[in-house]
Amino acid sequence: MPPPPPPLGRGRRRAAQAFDEALDDADLMAARTALVQGRWQNARSLLVHTGDDWDRRGHRVTVLARESSCAAWAREWLLAEPESADAAVLLALAQVRRALHGKAKPVRAREACQAAAARAPADPTPWLGLLMLECAVGGDQDVVRTFEAVRGRYADHHHAHHLMVARLAARRTEAGPDPLHEVYDFANWAAEQAPADSPLAILPVIAHAERYRVLAAAGHEPADPAASGHWTGRRARQVMKAAFDWWLEWEQEGHPRRLIDLNFLAHAKCCEGRGAEAAALFHRIGRHATPAPWSYPDRDPHTAFAAARAGALGTA
Repeated sequence: MPPPPPPLGRGRRRAAQAFDEALDDADLMAARTALVQGRWQNARSLLVHTGDDWDRRGHRVTVLARESSCAAWAREWLLAEPESADAAVLLALAQVRRALHGKAKPVRAREACQAAAARAPADPTPWLGLLMLECAVGGDQDVVRTFEAVRGRYADHHHAHHLMVARLAARRTEAGPDPLHEVYDFANWAAEQAPADSPLAILPVIAHAERYRVLAAAGHEPADPAASGHWTGRRARQVMKAAFDWWLEWEQEGHPRRLIDLNFLAHAKCCEGRGAEAAALFHRIGRHATPAPWSYPDRDPHTAFAAARAGALGTA
């Protein structure tokens, strides 16, 4: 039986505003709903059909693993199919999620990721789960080693590169604004290494936003990104122009995480004061807003997104 609809009034409006990590993946939404209801067979079918589309597989497993009941149902799936690599990786990322929320020990999550990796040596997804964990609780060497394990299996892994950018952006906060910070070097290197049509071309924009998040939280930049010179310097303008030009040429409508990139790019264009370009991006985003970067550094993302969208589209 499907869950009841949200109540009328405030509850319904709140539900309509909710950020959905599944983005626009309708098949993922359906499998997630079934998993919450205890029907793991839908998740099984989803992952079988995903195959070795590694960015899509990582996105789908990560979103499924965020459900509070996922670990229990993944264990049940493993009881029914003890050799299932898909069940093992789903359990591994569910354990990572639990560890990140203080509900499981990191060592158990690491063991689950390693077990899943052993079942599917070519799959970067167990290593993605381990990278999430190490970025939160591990040392620099552990993070780099795990990232290289992901890249060794899929060099252009979208989610892994985003994790690395967020981790690197937090280094040397005391240095304040620094156009030569290592996070920019990493993002530029990754974008240059990737194929011409790779969405990693947007990574320098992600780096710029993540570094702003860190600097603003430390008091080195204004809390309002639009009031910060972080977005209007020469280097920033070059990064934003290159990313927007790339999007116009390639767009990548089929990439499972493209809406994350579009939110970062729209945010950048708003902060840069390029309303027309931001408007084009908001039309593509539609209702699929993401908390980051609209929440940076400590803002209500719903309010920030709505205000930016209204300003760009002339509906304020």
